[in-house]
Amino acid sequence: MTVPDQRLRPRKRPGQQRAIETRQRLLDAAARVFSQYGYAAGTTNRIAEAAGHSIGSLYQYFPNKDAILVELATAHAQAGIAAIGRHLDGGPLPKSLEGKIRLFVRAAIDNHRDDPALHRVLFEQAPRPPELLEFLHAAEQRAVAAAGELLAADSQVTVTDIPMAARLVVTAIESLVHRFFAHGRPDDADRFEDELVAMLMRYLTPPP
Repeated sequence: MTVPDQRLRPRKRPGQQRAIETRQRLLDAAARVFSQYGYAAGTTNRIAEAAGHSIGSLYQYFPNKDAILVELATAHAQAGIAAIGRHLDGGPLPKSLEGKIRLFVRAAIDNHRDDPALHRVLFEQAPRPPELLEFLHAAEQRAVAAAGELLAADSQVTVTDIPMAARLVVTAIESLVHRFFAHGRPDDADRFEDELVAMLMRYLTPPP
């Protein structure tokens, strides 16, 4: 049964520093619990215990575990967007097309590397209310637009349909990186990065 959207909304955000720290401890504990136990066994009682708080304290900030999952998923998505932004604004991009593609692949990998088990819960088991879906869609649209500008300005790109290429590059990176870290072997991350970059390069630079 789908959880009504209002049940996914966190309680009012605290303003005092002590309350802010308590709320963050609950979120950090939830990430550990979901990573260890998965969605079904990641109960609010376990989260409260892991955070060192009572269940009543948890419910002051979050109505249920689904609201916590949505909060964690949103924070993960925001971190990925911020990482891409830092690469775009942090100085000149690599001159080669391969260097540019590798930069974005590595940014996605870095955002998934820390806790694959948690990411699997967040994006395969967590509910997605309309607000989160709209946020993710808008972020993807911005990434596609940025990729389109980069591809259009690079003389090495020989694929003809740049708008479609930009969309395929962005969605391929996000989808394949997520699947690799959720179900693959993190020890093979370097090999995976090389092969994904090579695959995208072959697509973007087909022979005439």
